[in-house]
Amino acid sequence: MIPVGITQRLLPPDEFGERRSALDVRWPRLLARCGLAAVPLPPDETLAVAVAEAASVAGLLLSGGEDLARYGGPAPERDAAERALLDWALRTGRPVLGVCRGMQVVVDRFGGVLHPVDGHVAARHEVAVDGRSRMVTCYHRWAARAVPDPCTVTARRGDVVEAVRLTGTRVHGIMWHPEREDPPDEADLAMIRSVLGGAR
Repeated sequence: MIPVGITQRLLPPDEFGERRSALDVRWPRLLARCGLAAVPLPPDETLAVAVAEAASVAGLLLSGGEDLARYGGPAPERDAAERALLDWALRTGRPVLGVCRGMQVVVDRFGGVLHPVDGHVAARHEVAVDGRSRMVTCYHRWAARAVPDPCTVTARRGDVVEAVRLTGTRVHGIMWHPEREDPPDEADLAMIRSVLGGAR
């Protein structure tokens, strides 16, 4: 399998003051189906890139989770780590797939603005992906309605941007959650393989 770095949530302190990072257990299984091995990365700006380099990851998956700090989220450390990872991937030419919050990181990195949206939490709906319709399930309260250069919109639901790619790079973002589909959607499996270089 090809190693792929994947970012994690940063949980609030427990009763002993201990903070933990966490990853949905469905992600490693889904990535394995695509010929990819999940390498969890710490939500620490310096360590995240160091671990990615030490593990020789071939690409990155910026996973979903809490809101970005500028929109009320509780983990600015995670924001900084994911921005550092994105910049590292852009410098080294590695592919990136941003999922939900991960796509928001990509849009935010280039100056895009997110807006509160209704009807997108645990919502199954149709989106137009590169001109073709498909069903996806979203879990987000914030979304872009327009994107800055070098982002290009590849999917929409009405006036909400549901997927992007960065022109001239291997960076893609989606606002739905492939890991939460049971069974996994074949279109998502194909997309993950295509972006991150996996195999059947």
